[in-house]
Amino acid sequence: MLDGALIGAAAGMLTATGSMAYAVRGRSSTFFGPSVYRGNPARPSLALTFDDGPSESTPRLLEVLAAHRIPATFFMCGKNVRRCPSIARAVAAAGHEIGNHTDSHPRMQFRSPEFIYRELALAQETIRTTTDTVPRLFRAPYGVRWFGLRKAQERLGLLGVMWTVIGRDWRWPTRRVAKLLLDSARNGAIFCLHDGRTIEREPDIRATLDAVEYIIPVLKDRGFQFETVSQILCPVN
Repeated sequence: MLDGALIGAAAGMLTATGSMAYAVRGRSSTFFGPSVYRGNPARPSLALTFDDGPSESTPRLLEVLAAHRIPATFFMCGKNVRRCPSIARAVAAAGHEIGNHTDSHPRMQFRSPEFIYRELALAQETIRTTTDTVPRLFRAPYGVRWFGLRKAQERLGLLGVMWTVIGRDWRWPTRRVAKLLLDSARNGAIFCLHDGRTIEREPDIRATLDAVEYIIPVLKDRGFQFETVSQILCPVN
């Protein structure tokens, strides 16, 4: 495991070469561990992903997805799963994919490898015991990776997932979110949205709900289909 001196030396080297920002937050960076940000570009498929849940607002999102009969991938925080266990189980029961989004949604830069591992491991165990699902995918809060993450992913069997486009649905109104997603739709695109707001109780996700309900039929009319992240990464048969 990297000690403090080695981490400092590596961080200094990256900073000196001007590549630290890319290594930490670049969507295509694999410096801190295996990671993907888009799926197979050979077929017209998109993946809807939702971070920071489950929350008290998630059931309404499940209704929207069920009405359109499409799957999604939910990156869950362990603390939220423990607060809303029945909602986490409802996500799994509906057939959606579940990924790991750490336990308490911390920013990981400057954290120790031990801290990073504990955050992933606790979320992994909480999700497993609550939903009877073992996540194979991981998304870093805020898209921030750091030293020690690679080893944590290896120990827990997790593949990192960034995004092709992030919807900024925690900040923007519905129309702006929807326009961004529609303008960014390409074969293999992974959309990042949110069914929670970090570990906040009863978050207001109306912009997310309305944007999702609007874009799904438009994208279907364009010939796109919706898949989970695991499905969208598969090669063409």
